[in-house]
Amino acid sequence: MHGIHAYIKDMGKHGKAVHVATNRRIYKDKVYENHYLRRTYREDGKVKHETLGNLSHLPGDVIEFIRARLSGEADPWSGSGGFQVLRSFPHGHVSAVLGAARSVGLENLIAARPSRERDLVTAMVVMRVLAPASKLATARSLREATATTSLPGELGLDEVTDEEMYTTLDWLLERQARIEDKLAERHLQDGSLVLYDVSSSYYTGTHCPLARRGHSRDGKKGFPQIVYGLLCDAQGCPVAIEVFEGNTGDPKTLAPQIEKITERFGIKHIILVGDRGMITKKRIDEELRDLEGLDWVTALRADSIRKLVESETIQLSVFDNQDLAEVRSPDYPGERLVVCHNPLLAEKRRRKRIDMIEATEKRLDAIVAATTRARRPLRGEDKIGERVGREIGRYKMRKHFTWTITDQSFSYQRNEERIAEEAALDGLYVVRTSVPEATFNAEQVVSTYKSLSNVERAFRSLKTVDLKIRPIYHRLEDRVRAHVFLCMLAYYVEWHMREKLAPILFDDEDAEYAETLRASAVAPAQRSPRAKHKDRTKRTEEGLPVHSFRSLLADLTTLAKNLVTIGNNGDTFCLNTHPTRLQRKAFDLLGVTL
Repeated sequence: MHGIHAYIKDMGKHGKAVHVATNRRIYKDKVYENHYLRRTYREDGKVKHETLGNLSHLPGDVIEFIRARLSGEADPWSGSGGFQVLRSFPHGHVSAVLGAARSVGLENLIAARPSRERDLVTAMVVMRVLAPASKLATARSLREATATTSLPGELGLDEVTDEEMYTTLDWLLERQARIEDKLAERHLQDGSLVLYDVSSSYYTGTHCPLARRGHSRDGKKGFPQIVYGLLCDAQGCPVAIEVFEGNTGDPKTLAPQIEKITERFGIKHIILVGDRGMITKKRIDEELRDLEGLDWVTALRADSIRKLVESETIQLSVFDNQDLAEVRSPDYPGERLVVCHNPLLAEKRRRKRIDMIEATEKRLDAIVAATTRARRPLRGEDKIGERVGREIGRYKMRKHFTWTITDQSFSYQRNEERIAEEAALDGLYVVRTSVPEATFNAEQVVSTYKSLSNVERAFRSLKTVDLKIRPIYHRLEDRVRAHVFLCMLAYYVEWHMREKLAPILFDDEDAEYAETLRASAVAPAQRSPRAKHKDRTKRTEEGLPVHSFRSLLADLTTLAKNLVTIGNNGDTFCLNTHPTRLQRKAFDLLGVTL
């Protein structure tokens, strides 16, 4: 704008007849206006006009200011300080996330018709990606007077009340089934791979009916928790999520998901992929085996693998020259068992077992010393046994020791036979499936099971890295369900953003090509040459700095939307700061116009 002001002054100095020309036309009762900066001059006795620029994109008050200055009116900057920035809103990250959400059709997923509720849900999803917070904090950031970003202005929100946030959550929960149906229609078809896994988040309140004590994946044994199961497509894009009581076992969550896929989504044939704790032998025999159109891929537990080794169904000598073999067993009728041996995993487990055994021995040595010390020695079979039980179970190494306790002594030794039995299975795992060989060969079966890592990546984002599903500030059951669903929608947007932004993130944009570099499906995953270059130089091939998803959003916040006024007349307009090369690249990758 200062450049325009200087240009106008320059035209005045040289006496050129420059003016603002406005063209108006009426079409179907609607008036269309275009504003041009033009110079009038004489040539060969004729009056001619030269268009210097199109001003139509400028705010109306700015166009009128230019018109007034060119007509000779007084400079409004005189004694007024010129342009003044009233407020600056972080805007780049808002524009990126909101633009990405619109490009994936989030608003149409939420509701087909525009509404206040749809705008508020969109705002909550975007804010969950930008800065996860409680609903009250989110409401405060969406009010015009206390806005911390440009998002309220972008969505046309004015005053957002706390009560509105909660009623909108209720409105969203009522639409969850319809939204999930639309997502399934987009991402799942007959014959699709469906990834399913379960996680939990601990709850610090006491009044939520869903919060129960159960197996805590967060390591918070003293707290109640909620359990939730996530359905994804083969690439890890989320499709549906369901919340269960905190004491619900993983296998019990499986039946509702199968019913959802087959009945609600109407998919007749799927390949369900789940871990060994989810798709158990009991679930297969009682719920899955007789379901038409349902195949599964899962893995065996360690005790089942041991039985196969003891029965010589699995010959360990086979893996001297190969890392994968397919076997059959009468204990698993109609199923294929793909046995894998990973030497790197074997070495990792061996080192971990030695470390845990040695750590346990230090604690047991302390008990031996306590029973033999001269002053106040540890006495009593019950007291010694209580302390031994506590220390030997700390690292779950009880099975690797034998011990003797009397009223006055304690001694222990390693159970070398048991240790050797476990060591023989190091690096060994077995993938079981009902998928016929015509559909997947052995290597494809293993790769399919490994694709569960895509769901684990989703849980990392939901729980810790980006979206922070907890703290869970709600106590009503439906509000907790709506909160978890809202987090899933936020991950849906983030997942698509990561796919598009991969060239400037540490993510591997050539992941499919990297898969072809693996020696086999059992071998560790490889990074593509382009990803290795980013890892090594911290720069893209274009010389741009490489970011994590979070640090890129932080960089985009420096692109601000400024509320500007001219002099003291009260007229205002918005002016964005100029994007950097990296910021422009991010918007280009997202396909979003700033």
